[in-house]
Amino acid sequence: MSETVGATRWGDGPFWGVGAEWNPDWLLTDRHRRWRDTLIELCEQEMRANAERSDDELKFPRRNLELLGEHGFLALTVPEEYGGMGGDHTAFALACETIARYGCASTAMCYTMHITAVQAIMLRPTPELVERYIRPLNSGTIGTLSYSDPRTGGHFWYPISSGAERVNGDYRVRKQSSWTTSGGFADFYVIQTTSPDFTGYHDLSVFVVDSDVVRAQPSLWDALGMRGNQSGGVEIIQTLVPADQLVGPVGDGAESNDEVVDPWFLLGSSSVWNGIAMGAIDIAKRHTTRKVHEDTGLRVCDYPTIQDYVGEAVIDTNAARLAAYSLAGALDGATEGNRRVLSPGDTARAEYLHWCWQLKFTAAKNVTGVVDRMLHACGGTGYRRDLGLERYLRDGKAGWVMGPSNEVLRQFVGRSVLLGMDSVDYWNQTVNERVVTNETRKMDAAAKRALAEKLLAEAQAQEGMSS
Repeated sequence: MSETVGATRWGDGPFWGVGAEWNPDWLLTDRHRRWRDTLIELCEQEMRANAERSDDELKFPRRNLELLGEHGFLALTVPEEYGGMGGDHTAFALACETIARYGCASTAMCYTMHITAVQAIMLRPTPELVERYIRPLNSGTIGTLSYSDPRTGGHFWYPISSGAERVNGDYRVRKQSSWTTSGGFADFYVIQTTSPDFTGYHDLSVFVVDSDVVRAQPSLWDALGMRGNQSGGVEIIQTLVPADQLVGPVGDGAESNDEVVDPWFLLGSSSVWNGIAMGAIDIAKRHTTRKVHEDTGLRVCDYPTIQDYVGEAVIDTNAARLAAYSLAGALDGATEGNRRVLSPGDTARAEYLHWCWQLKFTAAKNVTGVVDRMLHACGGTGYRRDLGLERYLRDGKAGWVMGPSNEVLRQFVGRSVLLGMDSVDYWNQTVNERVVTNETRKMDAAAKRALAEKLLAEAQAQEGMSS
Protein backbone atom coordinates (compact mmCIF):
# COMPACT_ATOMS: atom_id res chain seq x y z
CA MET A 1 0.00 0.00 0.00
CA SER A 2 1.10 3.55 -0.68
CA GLU A 3 2.53 5.57 2.17
CA THR A 4 1.98 8.88 0.38
CA VAL A 5 0.13 11.52 2.39
CA GLY A 6 -3.58 11.37 1.63
CA ALA A 7 -3.39 7.88 0.11
CA THR A 8 -5.00 5.71 2.80
CA ARG A 9 -6.71 2.87 0.99
CA TRP A 10 -9.93 1.03 1.80
CA GLY A 11 -10.15 -2.07 -0.32
CA ASP A 12 -9.83 -1.14 -3.99
CA GLY A 13 -10.45 2.56 -3.47
CA PRO A 14 -9.50 5.51 -1.29
CA PHE A 15 -10.62 5.59 2.32
CA TRP A 16 -13.92 7.42 2.70
CA GLY A 17 -13.15 9.10 6.02
CA VAL A 18 -10.72 11.78 7.18
CA GLY A 19 -7.67 11.92 4.91
CA ALA A 20 -4.20 10.77 5.93
CA GLU A 21 -2.96 14.36 5.71
CA TRP A 22 -4.53 14.76 9.15
CA ASN A 23 -2.31 12.01 10.65
CA PRO A 24 0.84 13.08 12.57
CA ASP A 25 2.99 10.83 10.39
CA TRP A 26 6.20 12.76 11.03
CA LEU A 27 6.27 10.97 14.38
CA LEU A 28 6.26 7.53 12.71
CA THR A 29 8.89 5.48 10.95
CA ASP A 30 8.40 3.70 7.63
CA ARG A 31 8.02 0.46 9.58
CA HIS A 32 5.28 1.98 11.72
CA ARG A 33 3.41 3.08 8.62
CA ARG A 34 3.73 -0.34 7.01
CA TRP A 35 2.26 -1.92 10.12
CA ARG A 36 -0.60 0.58 10.04
CA ASP A 37 -1.29 -0.24 6.39
CA THR A 38 -1.48 -3.93 7.23
CA LEU A 39 -3.85 -3.28 10.13
CA ILE A 40 -6.13 -1.09 8.00
CA GLU A 41 -6.25 -3.84 5.39
CA LEU A 42 -7.20 -6.42 8.02
CA CYS A 43 -9.90 -4.10 9.35
CA GLU A 44 -11.36 -3.58 5.88
CA GLN A 45 -11.27 -7.25 4.97
CA GLU A 46 -12.75 -8.72 8.14
CA MET A 47 -12.34 -6.97 11.49
CA ARG A 48 -14.87 -4.17 10.99
CA ALA A 49 -17.59 -6.61 9.96
CA ASN A 50 -16.77 -8.80 12.95
CA ALA A 51 -17.22 -5.76 15.20
CA GLU A 52 -20.89 -5.60 14.31
CA ARG A 53 -21.39 -9.23 15.29
CA SER A 54 -19.53 -8.76 18.56
CA ASP A 55 -21.73 -5.79 19.40
CA ASP A 56 -25.00 -7.45 18.38
CA GLU A 57 -24.32 -10.84 19.95
CA LEU A 58 -22.07 -9.94 22.90
CA LYS A 59 -19.50 -12.08 21.11
CA PHE A 60 -15.87 -12.13 22.16
CA PRO A 61 -13.76 -11.02 19.16
CA ARG A 62 -11.58 -14.12 19.11
CA ARG A 63 -11.40 -14.23 15.33
CA ASN A 64 -10.11 -10.67 15.19
CA LEU A 65 -7.45 -11.47 17.78
CA GLU A 66 -6.49 -14.65 15.94
CA LEU A 67 -6.18 -12.58 12.77
CA LEU A 68 -3.80 -10.23 14.60
CA GLY A 69 -1.82 -13.26 15.73
CA GLU A 70 -1.57 -14.63 12.20
CA HIS A 71 0.16 -11.40 11.18
CA GLY A 72 2.42 -11.22 14.23
CA PHE A 73 0.65 -8.41 16.08
CA LEU A 74 -0.02 -10.42 19.26
CA ALA A 75 3.77 -10.28 19.71
CA LEU A 76 4.17 -6.75 18.39
CA THR A 77 6.23 -5.47 21.33
CA VAL A 78 8.16 -8.69 22.00
CA PRO A 79 11.86 -8.62 21.05
CA GLU A 80 12.68 -10.41 17.82
CA GLU A 81 14.93 -12.89 19.61
CA TYR A 82 11.83 -14.19 21.40
CA GLY A 83 9.80 -14.49 18.21
CA GLY A 84 8.22 -11.03 18.27
CA MET A 85 8.14 -8.06 15.91
CA GLY A 86 10.40 -5.90 18.07
CA GLY A 87 7.92 -3.03 18.20
CA ASP A 88 8.14 -0.04 20.52
CA HIS A 89 5.64 2.07 22.46
CA THR A 90 4.87 4.15 19.39
CA ALA A 91 3.99 1.01 17.44
CA PHE A 92 1.69 -0.07 20.26
CA ALA A 93 -0.11 3.29 20.38
CA LEU A 94 -0.48 3.23 16.61
CA ALA A 95 -1.87 -0.32 16.60
CA CYS A 96 -4.43 0.37 19.34
CA GLU A 97 -5.61 3.56 17.65
CA THR A 98 -5.81 1.94 14.21
CA ILE A 99 -7.75 -1.13 15.33
CA ALA A 100 -10.24 1.03 17.24
CA ARG A 101 -10.66 3.52 14.41
CA TYR A 102 -10.95 1.26 11.37
CA GLY A 103 -11.98 -2.04 12.92
CA CYS A 104 -13.36 -2.92 16.33
CA ALA A 105 -13.07 -1.05 19.62
CA SER A 106 -13.70 -4.18 21.68
CA THR A 107 -10.86 -5.92 19.85
CA ALA A 108 -8.64 -2.89 20.46
CA MET A 109 -9.34 -2.97 24.19
CA CYS A 110 -8.73 -6.74 24.40
CA TYR A 111 -5.51 -6.11 22.48
CA THR A 112 -4.48 -3.37 24.91
CA MET A 113 -4.91 -5.74 27.85
CA HIS A 114 -3.15 -8.54 25.99
CA ILE A 115 -0.05 -6.50 25.16
CA THR A 116 0.08 -5.05 28.69
CA ALA A 117 -0.03 -8.57 30.13
CA VAL A 118 2.74 -9.60 27.74
CA GLN A 119 4.85 -6.62 28.81
CA ALA A 120 4.28 -7.44 32.48
CA ILE A 121 5.88 -10.81 31.79
CA MET A 122 8.65 -9.26 29.68
CA LEU A 123 9.58 -6.91 32.52
CA ARG A 124 10.93 -9.95 34.37
CA PRO A 125 11.36 -12.64 31.68
CA THR A 126 12.61 -16.09 32.60
CA PRO A 127 13.25 -18.99 30.21
CA GLU A 128 10.20 -20.78 31.63
CA LEU A 129 7.86 -17.81 31.20
CA VAL A 130 9.14 -17.04 27.72
CA GLU A 131 8.72 -20.62 26.49
CA ARG A 132 5.29 -21.06 28.02
CA TYR A 133 3.64 -17.71 27.34
CA ILE A 134 5.68 -15.57 24.93
CA ARG A 135 6.84 -17.81 22.08
CA PRO A 136 3.31 -19.24 21.47
CA LEU A 137 1.80 -15.78 20.88
CA ASN A 138 1.92 -15.97 17.10
CA SER A 139 -0.15 -19.16 17.21
CA GLY A 140 -3.03 -17.12 18.63
CA THR A 141 -2.43 -17.35 22.37
CA ILE A 142 -4.29 -14.49 24.10
CA GLY A 143 -3.41 -13.00 27.47
CA THR A 144 -5.01 -10.43 29.73
CA LEU A 145 -4.64 -8.64 33.05
CA SER A 146 -6.73 -9.28 36.14
CA TYR A 147 -5.94 -6.48 38.57
CA SER A 148 -9.22 -4.96 39.76
CA ASP A 149 -10.95 -5.88 43.02
CA PRO A 150 -14.67 -6.08 43.86
CA ARG A 151 -14.08 -4.32 47.19
CA THR A 152 -12.03 -1.41 45.83
CA GLY A 153 -13.19 -1.14 42.21
CA GLY A 154 -10.82 0.74 39.94
CA HIS A 155 -8.32 1.27 42.79
CA PHE A 156 -6.55 -1.84 41.51
CA TRP A 157 -3.41 -1.08 43.53
CA TYR A 158 -5.47 -2.13 46.58
CA PRO A 159 -6.30 -5.85 45.96
CA ILE A 160 -8.09 -6.62 49.21
CA SER A 161 -9.82 -9.76 47.86
CA SER A 162 -6.57 -11.56 47.07
CA GLY A 163 -3.65 -13.32 48.67
CA ALA A 164 -0.84 -15.81 48.29
CA GLU A 165 0.92 -18.19 50.64
CA ARG A 166 4.00 -20.35 50.27
CA VAL A 167 3.39 -24.10 49.94
CA ASN A 168 6.46 -26.34 49.56
CA GLY A 169 8.25 -23.90 47.29
CA ASP A 170 5.16 -23.02 45.27
CA TYR A 171 2.29 -20.61 46.00
CA ARG A 172 -1.35 -21.04 46.86
CA VAL A 173 -3.16 -18.08 45.30
CA ARG A 174 -6.62 -16.60 45.63
CA LYS A 175 -7.92 -13.73 43.54
CA GLN A 176 -11.20 -11.98 42.85
CA SER A 177 -11.53 -9.38 40.13
CA SER A 178 -14.53 -7.19 39.39
CA TRP A 179 -13.47 -6.25 35.85
CA THR A 180 -11.28 -8.46 33.68
CA THR A 181 -11.26 -7.81 29.94
CA SER A 182 -11.37 -11.10 27.99
CA GLY A 183 -12.50 -12.76 31.23
CA GLY A 184 -13.33 -16.40 30.52
CA PHE A 185 -11.75 -16.25 27.04
CA ALA A 186 -8.06 -15.47 27.54
CA ASP A 187 -5.54 -18.29 27.55
CA PHE A 188 -3.46 -16.82 30.36
CA TYR A 189 -4.02 -14.18 33.04
CA VAL A 190 -1.43 -11.93 34.67
CA ILE A 191 -2.77 -11.27 38.16
CA GLN A 192 -1.76 -9.13 41.11
CA THR A 193 -2.26 -10.28 44.70
CA THR A 194 -1.03 -9.35 48.11
CA SER A 195 2.27 -11.07 48.83
CA PRO A 196 3.07 -13.99 51.07
CA ASP A 197 4.09 -12.62 54.49
CA PHE A 198 2.00 -9.56 53.62
CA THR A 199 3.23 -6.36 55.29
CA GLY A 200 0.82 -3.80 53.80
CA TYR A 201 -0.82 -2.89 50.52
CA HIS A 202 2.45 -1.73 49.05
CA ASP A 203 3.55 -5.39 49.30
CA LEU A 204 2.12 -6.97 46.14
CA SER A 205 3.19 -9.82 43.89
CA VAL A 206 2.49 -10.78 40.27
CA PHE A 207 1.66 -14.25 38.95
CA VAL A 208 0.65 -15.63 35.57
CA VAL A 209 -1.94 -18.40 35.60
CA ASP A 210 -3.61 -20.50 32.92
CA SER A 211 -7.26 -20.32 31.96
CA ASP A 212 -8.12 -23.69 33.47
CA VAL A 213 -7.80 -22.32 37.03
CA VAL A 214 -9.86 -19.19 36.36
CA ARG A 215 -13.58 -19.12 37.04
CA ALA A 216 -15.59 -16.66 34.99
CA GLN A 217 -19.18 -16.02 33.95
CA PRO A 218 -18.83 -14.34 30.56
CA SER A 219 -22.51 -14.90 29.83
CA LEU A 220 -23.31 -12.19 32.40
CA TRP A 221 -21.48 -9.45 30.46
CA ASP A 222 -24.02 -7.08 28.93
CA ALA A 223 -22.90 -3.47 28.72
CA LEU A 224 -23.76 -0.20 27.04
CA GLY A 225 -20.62 -0.32 24.89
CA MET A 226 -17.49 -2.40 24.42
CA ARG A 227 -19.93 -5.27 24.23
CA GLY A 228 -17.43 -7.74 22.81
CA ASN A 229 -14.64 -7.37 25.32
CA GLN A 230 -16.33 -9.49 28.02
CA SER A 231 -15.03 -7.44 30.93
CA GLY A 232 -16.65 -9.41 33.71
CA GLY A 233 -15.59 -10.69 37.10
CA VAL A 234 -13.24 -13.63 37.51
CA GLU A 235 -12.17 -15.70 40.48
CA ILE A 236 -9.21 -17.90 41.34
CA ILE A 237 -9.93 -20.05 44.37
CA GLN A 238 -6.95 -21.25 46.42
CA THR A 239 -5.06 -22.47 43.38
CA LEU A 240 -1.57 -23.96 43.62
CA VAL A 241 0.66 -21.94 41.28
CA PRO A 242 4.18 -23.23 40.50
CA ALA A 243 7.04 -21.02 41.58
CA ASP A 244 8.16 -20.47 37.99
CA GLN A 245 4.86 -18.66 37.32
CA LEU A 246 5.76 -15.91 39.78
CA VAL A 247 6.65 -12.85 37.66
CA GLY A 248 9.61 -11.13 39.24
CA PRO A 249 10.50 -11.45 42.91
CA VAL A 250 7.95 -11.54 45.70
CA GLY A 251 6.89 -7.97 46.47
CA ASP A 252 7.61 -6.72 42.94
CA GLY A 253 3.95 -5.85 42.25
CA ALA A 254 4.03 -2.17 43.14
CA GLU A 255 7.11 -1.61 40.98
CA SER A 256 5.52 -3.61 38.15
CA ASN A 257 2.41 -1.41 38.43
CA ASP A 258 4.35 1.80 37.97
CA GLU A 259 6.91 0.56 35.47
CA VAL A 260 4.78 -1.55 33.14
CA VAL A 261 1.09 -2.05 33.88
CA ASP A 262 0.05 1.58 34.25
CA PRO A 263 2.19 3.06 31.45
CA TRP A 264 1.33 0.41 28.84
CA PHE A 265 -2.35 0.24 29.78
CA LEU A 266 -2.86 4.00 29.92
CA LEU A 267 -1.01 4.56 26.64
CA GLY A 268 -2.91 1.78 24.90
CA SER A 269 -6.37 2.59 26.22
CA SER A 270 -5.88 6.30 25.51
CA SER A 271 -4.98 5.40 21.94
CA VAL A 272 -8.19 3.36 21.74
CA TRP A 273 -10.20 6.42 22.77
CA ASN A 274 -8.37 8.48 20.15
CA GLY A 275 -9.14 5.84 17.53
CA ILE A 276 -12.83 5.81 18.44
CA ALA A 277 -12.94 9.61 18.19
CA MET A 278 -11.34 9.55 14.72
CA GLY A 279 -13.64 6.71 13.67
CA ALA A 280 -16.69 8.73 14.65
CA ILE A 281 -15.40 11.70 12.66
CA ASP A 282 -14.80 9.39 9.68
CA ILE A 283 -18.44 8.28 9.71
CA ALA A 284 -19.66 11.85 10.11
CA LYS A 285 -17.57 12.93 7.13
CA ARG A 286 -18.93 10.15 4.95
CA HIS A 287 -22.53 10.92 5.86
CA THR A 288 -22.43 14.70 5.76
CA THR A 289 -20.59 14.87 2.42
CA ARG A 290 -23.08 12.50 0.77
CA LYS A 291 -26.39 13.61 2.26
CA VAL A 292 -28.11 16.37 0.22
CA HIS A 293 -31.07 18.49 1.30
CA GLU A 294 -33.08 18.67 -1.90
CA ASP A 295 -34.98 21.78 -0.81
CA THR A 296 -31.81 23.90 -0.56
CA GLY A 297 -29.47 21.93 -2.79
CA LEU A 298 -26.91 21.92 0.01
CA ARG A 299 -25.09 18.92 1.39
CA VAL A 300 -25.11 18.60 5.17
CA CYS A 301 -21.37 19.36 5.16
CA ASP A 302 -22.04 22.72 3.48
CA TYR A 303 -23.61 24.17 6.63
CA PRO A 304 -21.16 26.19 8.77
CA THR A 305 -22.45 24.57 11.96
CA ILE A 306 -21.45 21.12 10.70
CA GLN A 307 -18.05 22.43 9.61
CA ASP A 308 -17.58 23.87 13.10
CA TYR A 309 -18.47 20.54 14.72
CA VAL A 310 -16.02 18.58 12.57
CA GLY A 311 -13.27 21.19 12.75
CA GLU A 312 -13.33 21.31 16.53
CA ALA A 313 -13.49 17.51 16.77
CA VAL A 314 -10.45 17.05 14.53
CA ILE A 315 -8.47 19.74 16.34
CA ASP A 316 -9.23 18.34 19.81
CA THR A 317 -8.64 14.74 18.77
CA ASN A 318 -5.36 15.51 17.07
CA ALA A 319 -4.22 17.27 20.24
CA ALA A 320 -4.94 14.05 22.14
CA ARG A 321 -3.22 11.97 19.44
CA LEU A 322 -0.14 14.19 19.55
CA ALA A 323 -0.06 13.77 23.33
CA ALA A 324 -0.20 9.99 22.93
CA TYR A 325 2.56 9.82 20.32
CA SER A 326 4.70 12.30 22.22
CA LEU A 327 4.43 10.24 25.39
CA ALA A 328 5.09 7.04 23.43
CA GLY A 329 8.21 8.67 22.04
CA ALA A 330 9.35 9.63 25.54
CA LEU A 331 8.83 6.04 26.73
CA ASP A 332 10.76 4.79 23.71
CA GLY A 333 13.61 7.15 24.55
CA ALA A 334 13.69 6.01 28.17
CA THR A 335 13.78 2.33 27.18
CA GLU A 336 15.97 2.42 24.06
CA GLY A 337 12.99 1.70 21.85
CA ASN A 338 11.55 -0.88 24.28
CA ARG A 339 14.82 -2.83 24.27
CA ARG A 340 16.24 -1.82 27.63
CA VAL A 341 16.29 -4.62 30.23
CA LEU A 342 15.39 -3.40 33.71
CA SER A 343 16.42 -5.09 36.93
CA PRO A 344 14.33 -4.77 40.11
CA GLY A 345 14.91 -1.30 41.46
CA ASP A 346 15.59 0.23 38.03
CA THR A 347 12.92 2.51 36.59
CA ALA A 348 12.30 4.10 33.20
CA ARG A 349 8.61 4.33 32.32
CA ALA A 350 7.65 5.07 35.92
CA GLU A 351 9.21 8.52 35.58
CA TYR A 352 6.43 9.35 33.11
CA LEU A 353 3.50 7.95 35.09
CA HIS A 354 1.99 11.35 35.85
CA TRP A 355 2.07 12.08 32.11
CA CYS A 356 0.18 8.83 31.53
CA TRP A 357 -2.51 10.03 33.95
CA GLN A 358 -2.88 13.26 32.00
CA LEU A 359 -3.02 11.44 28.68
CA LYS A 360 -5.80 9.10 29.77
CA PHE A 361 -7.86 11.97 31.17
CA THR A 362 -7.40 13.99 27.98
CA ALA A 363 -8.24 11.18 25.56
CA ALA A 364 -11.22 9.91 27.55
CA LYS A 365 -12.64 13.39 28.02
CA ASN A 366 -12.18 14.19 24.34
CA VAL A 367 -13.85 11.06 22.96
CA THR A 368 -16.87 11.63 25.19
CA GLY A 369 -17.44 15.04 23.61
CA VAL A 370 -16.51 14.07 20.05
CA VAL A 371 -18.95 11.19 19.73
CA ASP A 372 -21.74 13.46 20.98
CA ARG A 373 -20.90 16.19 18.48
CA MET A 374 -20.67 13.74 15.58
CA LEU A 375 -24.12 12.46 16.49
CA HIS A 376 -25.39 16.02 16.36
CA ALA A 377 -23.68 16.55 13.01
CA CYS A 378 -25.34 13.47 11.53
CA GLY A 379 -28.75 14.29 12.97
CA GLY A 380 -31.45 11.66 13.08
CA THR A 381 -29.57 9.36 10.71
CA GLY A 382 -26.74 9.18 13.23
CA TYR A 383 -29.18 7.80 15.76
CA ARG A 384 -29.90 4.81 13.53
CA ARG A 385 -27.79 1.71 13.93
CA ASP A 386 -27.21 1.19 10.21
CA LEU A 387 -24.93 4.25 9.96
CA GLY A 388 -22.56 2.69 12.49
CA LEU A 389 -22.00 5.86 14.49
CA GLU A 390 -24.03 4.85 17.52
CA ARG A 391 -21.68 1.91 18.25
CA TYR A 392 -18.72 4.31 18.32
CA LEU A 393 -20.74 6.57 20.61
CA ARG A 394 -21.49 3.76 23.05
CA ASP A 395 -17.94 2.40 22.95
CA GLY A 396 -16.46 5.85 23.50
CA LYS A 397 -18.48 6.41 26.68
CA ALA A 398 -16.44 3.69 28.39
CA GLY A 399 -13.36 5.92 28.40
CA TRP A 400 -14.36 8.24 31.20
CA VAL A 401 -15.36 5.52 33.67
CA MET A 402 -12.70 2.91 32.91
CA GLY A 403 -10.31 2.76 35.81
CA PRO A 404 -8.55 4.82 36.86
CA SER A 405 -11.63 6.94 36.20
CA ASN A 406 -11.25 10.55 35.17
CA GLU A 407 -12.43 11.64 38.61
CA VAL A 408 -9.56 9.71 40.20
CA LEU A 409 -6.98 10.95 37.71
CA ARG A 410 -7.76 14.63 37.90
CA GLN A 411 -7.52 14.44 41.70
CA PHE A 412 -4.18 12.62 41.43
CA VAL A 413 -2.86 15.36 39.20
CA GLY A 414 -4.34 18.20 41.23
CA ARG A 415 -3.01 16.85 44.53
CA SER A 416 0.41 16.19 42.99
CA VAL A 417 0.68 19.71 41.60
CA LEU A 418 -0.47 21.44 44.77
CA LEU A 419 0.90 19.17 47.49
CA GLY A 420 3.65 17.11 45.88
CA MET A 421 3.79 13.59 44.44
CA ASP A 422 3.84 11.88 47.84
CA SER A 423 0.44 13.35 48.68
CA VAL A 424 -1.30 10.93 46.28
CA ASP A 425 -0.91 8.28 49.02
CA TYR A 426 -1.71 5.14 47.01
CA TRP A 427 -1.62 2.95 50.07
CA ASN A 428 -3.78 5.14 52.33
CA GLN A 429 -1.05 5.48 54.94
CA THR A 430 -0.55 9.24 55.33
CA VAL A 431 -2.63 10.98 57.98
CA ASN A 432 -4.10 14.32 56.95
CA GLU A 433 -3.53 16.10 60.23
CA ARG A 434 -5.22 19.28 59.01
CA VAL A 435 -8.48 17.38 58.54
CA VAL A 436 -8.12 15.61 61.90
CA THR A 437 -7.46 18.88 63.69
CA ASN A 438 -10.38 20.58 61.99
CA GLU A 439 -12.80 17.78 62.84
CA THR A 440 -11.75 17.42 66.48
CA ARG A 441 -12.04 21.19 66.92
CA LYS A 442 -15.77 20.80 66.40
CA MET A 443 -16.12 18.44 69.39
CA ASP A 444 -16.99 19.45 72.94
CA ALA A 445 -14.97 18.13 75.87
CA ALA A 446 -17.13 15.03 76.35
CA ALA A 447 -16.89 14.05 72.70
CA LYS A 448 -13.11 14.50 72.75
CA ARG A 449 -12.83 12.26 75.86
CA ALA A 450 -14.98 9.60 74.19
CA LEU A 451 -12.87 9.71 71.06
CA ALA A 452 -9.66 9.55 73.10
CA GLU A 453 -10.90 6.49 74.99
CA LYS A 454 -11.86 4.79 71.74
CA LEU A 455 -8.45 5.51 70.19
CA LEU A 456 -6.61 4.28 73.31
CA ALA A 457 -8.58 1.04 73.23
CA GLU A 458 -7.75 0.55 69.53
CA ALA A 459 -4.06 1.29 70.20
CA GLN A 460 -3.93 -1.25 73.04
CA ALA A 461 -5.58 -3.89 70.84
CA GLN A 462 -3.15 -3.12 68.00
CA GLU A 463 -0.16 -3.40 70.37
CA GLY A 464 -1.50 -6.70 71.66
CA MET A 465 -1.74 -8.11 68.12
CA SER A 466 1.83 -7.12 67.28
CA SER A 467 3.38 -8.45 70.49
